[in-house]
Amino acid sequence: MRLMNTLTGQVQEFVPETPGRVGLYVCGVTPYAAAHVGHAMSLMVYDVLARYLRWRGNQVTFVSNYTDVDDKLIERGAEQGIDPLDLANANIEAWEREQALLGMIRPDVRPRVTQEIPNIIAMIEEIIAHGFAYATPAGDVYYRVRAKDDYGKLSHRNIDQLRQGTRFDPSEGKEFALDFALWKAAKPGEPKWDSPWGPGRPGWHIECSAMARRYLGERFDIHGGGLDLIFPHHENEIAQAEAAAGGRADVFASIWMHNGMVQRDGEKMSKSLGNVVNVEDALARWSPDAIRLFVLSSHYRSPNNLTDEAMAAAVAGVERLTGALRPGTGAASSSIDTEAARTRFIEAMEDDLGTAQALAGLFDLARAINRARDAGESTEAAQATLRDLAGVLGLTLEEPDATANLDAVALSKLAARLEVVCGGTDADSTVQALIDRRKAARAERDFALSDRIRDELGALGVVLEDSPEGTRWSVKRG
Repeated sequence: MRLMNTLTGQVQEFVPETPGRVGLYVCGVTPYAAAHVGHAMSLMVYDVLARYLRWRGNQVTFVSNYTDVDDKLIERGAEQGIDPLDLANANIEAWEREQALLGMIRPDVRPRVTQEIPNIIAMIEEIIAHGFAYATPAGDVYYRVRAKDDYGKLSHRNIDQLRQGTRFDPSEGKEFALDFALWKAAKPGEPKWDSPWGPGRPGWHIECSAMARRYLGERFDIHGGGLDLIFPHHENEIAQAEAAAGGRADVFASIWMHNGMVQRDGEKMSKSLGNVVNVEDALARWSPDAIRLFVLSSHYRSPNNLTDEAMAAAVAGVERLTGALRPGTGAASSSIDTEAARTRFIEAMEDDLGTAQALAGLFDLARAINRARDAGESTEAAQATLRDLAGVLGLTLEEPDATANLDAVALSKLAARLEVVCGGTDADSTVQALIDRRKAARAERDFALSDRIRDELGALGVVLEDSPEGTRWSVKRG
């Protein structure tokens, strides 16, 4: 398998440190707010990588963390009047439920910073002992960036380039502007733990270095995350891990993978623009398979532009693949070359996790199945291959149940009998999508499905009125 290694800047052959065994570490979320589709995309990329490596016979140890104590959590907790650790727990629980709905495989280890404090402190002590860090009189500990000659090798920039525009406040106790915190002295009202330097909490970067080393060893195979983490987070992870090993460069991850970001209608998703799509909202509108197909239809290193048109195409794509799995009655020998389909899939995935090309092969296989079924041929073997390969990508390809999303919608956007249904809301678009599905069911003369959609919406207080001009809907009051 060939993978792009950010560290070398090249697509290179992936050779596990131990044949048949792969250690994979992926940076998880800082749970100060609800998870959004960007979080889902990132984890889904490595979910598929782990699935594929296992399918190919490797034993994979998949580790992904939670940063459950952090500046953002402390700030958001203060804004909401909530203990930041309680806020983190609530958002982690919600994200765990959403991951299950998205069909994510559960990482083998899911460490939390708050449960790793002794391990983190021990690593900081090692870094200090090797001369790569220093404590201040105030109880902070900083990494000494200038002690490492190759600092900046992951982002492919040198210290002078990285220093440009960096603020330097000597009152912080730093020796140099780029020095970063390994340990932060406690401030009033913040979570804190005892340490050799006084009460405080870990800095952002040290946690992942410590957790990856603890669960995967001093040297492991793949470290993954979003492009936005290359600097400073991943750059600092490398610096810390190598410093703890006395400055050796033969430790930590062999390959660094970075996925692209999700855009919304061509713009970066951000809270300031108000275009962030939470996972909860996405699941209310689209099936897990449609979300997954959207993500995997682009190369993992490319930006992914979330638009209504792209999601409509993903929905249609799932229906095409699912339709190919409907049983046929043919008995003639199949003309489909399933081994060729399997080989094409493997070649695509082996080429830097080429999920878009792998999916193209699945759509070709689905077309071949439909043609064979129409010709009276047996399609069972080809359908089994399609289901197997789709499963490697995490696609269930189950026949859609028109009521499947109603529970999630009822719990969120259609709660309280859809009291808020003004145009442009998620509830509005969700109801319209179900009406469109009902129209398609009636055209297909599937009146049982049409009636079920009408009845389920009716139970939520949505009244449908059919007319020659189309179907109108309103909310029953009282």
